[in-house]
Amino acid sequence: MDSTEATALWDRVVGTQPAPSVWLVAATGIVALAAVAPRGIWLVTRNAVTIAHEGGHGLVALLAGRRLEGIRLHSDTSGLTVSRGKPTGLGMILTAAAGYPAASLLGLGGAWLLSAGHITALLWLATGLLAAMLLMIRNAYGVLTVVLSGSLFVLVSWLAGPAVQALFAYGVVWFLLLGGVRPAFELQAKRRYGGAPDSDADQLARLTNLPAVVWLVFFHVISLCALTGGGRWLLGL
Repeated sequence: MDSTEATALWDRVVGTQPAPSVWLVAATGIVALAAVAPRGIWLVTRNAVTIAHEGGHGLVALLAGRRLEGIRLHSDTSGLTVSRGKPTGLGMILTAAAGYPAASLLGLGGAWLLSAGHITALLWLATGLLAAMLLMIRNAYGVLTVVLSGSLFVLVSWLAGPAVQALFAYGVVWFLLLGGVRPAFELQAKRRYGGAPDSDADQLARLTNLPAVVWLVFFHVISLCALTGGGRWLLGL
């Protein structure tokens, strides 16, 4: 790649691209909802939310000064992020609290980028985040999941036309916003019947002496506010 091509590529990444019509944006939202609402499909697509969830734990652990040991993603859509450091205190609380809001906050950030016309930048940023996360994956299924996700972003970024890139980007962001809402409700249902005794909410309850239900409400508020705000940005409201 010569300097002219590199400059053109850089201008494309940092520049802006036209958004699809509001009807196409709404259509991508409906497609994303179809990938979240039906249980059978959700059992597959939830893997993407798990990537965001565990990535959130990992990123905040690093920002909090903890040592990130590794991330595992499992075929049942569960995951595990292991970090080393003080077992109590603010850093541990922030790390434990970061998982459930991660997909919603990524979706909110993506919606902001798209509202500003930065479609290509969003695709490249997502690819970079997945590449960085791949370095910390410690099991084969996790590697496969992250590589497949990253490859999809690379293929769309390099081979698809602007219209397809835009629809793909909007669909991904809608999926994060909508998919970020469901896990907290699933956790609430599990806890109602005595399941998930070591969930993030229960760990936070032990760390903060606040009831787990308080943290569940926190997860719900973040995800629903992100969906409301992100949806308005995407639809240009």
